[in-house]
Amino acid sequence: MARSKISAVKRNPLAPLRARPAGADSWWLAVRRHLLRDRYLLLLFLPPLLFYLTFHYGPMFGVIIAFKKFNAVKGILGSEWVGLHYFERLVSDPFFWRAVRNTVLLNIYSLIWSFPAPIILALALNEVRNGTFKRITQTVVYLPHFISTVVVCGIIVNVLASDGIANAVLGAFGGESIPFMVEPRWFRPIYISSGIWQSAGWGSIIFMAALAGINPELYEAAIVDGASRWEQMRHVSIPGVMPTVLIVLILRMGDIMEVGFEKAFLLQNGSTYETADVISTYVYRIGLVGADFSYATAVNLFQSAIGLLFVWAANHLSRRLSETSLW
Repeated sequence: MARSKISAVKRNPLAPLRARPAGADSWWLAVRRHLLRDRYLLLLFLPPLLFYLTFHYGPMFGVIIAFKKFNAVKGILGSEWVGLHYFERLVSDPFFWRAVRNTVLLNIYSLIWSFPAPIILALALNEVRNGTFKRITQTVVYLPHFISTVVVCGIIVNVLASDGIANAVLGAFGGESIPFMVEPRWFRPIYISSGIWQSAGWGSIIFMAALAGINPELYEAAIVDGASRWEQMRHVSIPGVMPTVLIVLILRMGDIMEVGFEKAFLLQNGSTYETADVISTYVYRIGLVGADFSYATAVNLFQSAIGLLFVWAANHLSRRLSETSLW
């Protein structure tokens, strides 16, 4: 009898499913049971889900105005279809390419200078053995993240103004006053250095968490082998945090064509457009100020497509060179 049942299952693998007892739960009851079991986790997930649906996925419908001559009276669907007209226009627009150059250069410089800063800070804090000093230092370096961008830019403008603290110090040492805020060559150093001060502490949290997850036995084994503190960091801490570094780097590559609007807009002025005009401020001028919504949408769509390409390329390269990737 047992042998005949086994042969029947081999002939028809679905036989056990079809032979379920009549009182077994249906798939809907199973789903309901899981929903009830995980209801609190689902409630926690609901706010971010609504946020992304409302502000990210919902507005995607409006992307089609990049291919239309948008008319507010006719609406999105009623506007005239113009195809790739606005994409051909942006390719020949020198101001668009200036904004692209400034955006890419700012992000490349940020990757060179800003990206390693939280990693170095996390490694340094991981070596601190005085708990009180470590907590005080963490609190101090986290605080700038909670300062409003408007306040940060106000501080920068006041400190670097012609009659600000920086020029007062230069004058005290016999130096000449430098017009930091009106010379294009100073915009990138100011933007990047202030970004390091504002975000390095907060960005180090994820790397501190990665370091905390390293097996302590690895450090103990290194100590037994006679490794110094520097050698422990080099051979244990850095390899242990590298998978997290690669994931964060891949995600950062998606922002290679994006610079936050607020800070760039508040620090720039007419004399610094040469280096300070980025894609977000360019879209603001042509889209909101100039009311050219279709062209602004085409620029943003182009920006998003290039960002997606960078993420895919970075993920593919990371997967080939290491075992870490997003997908």
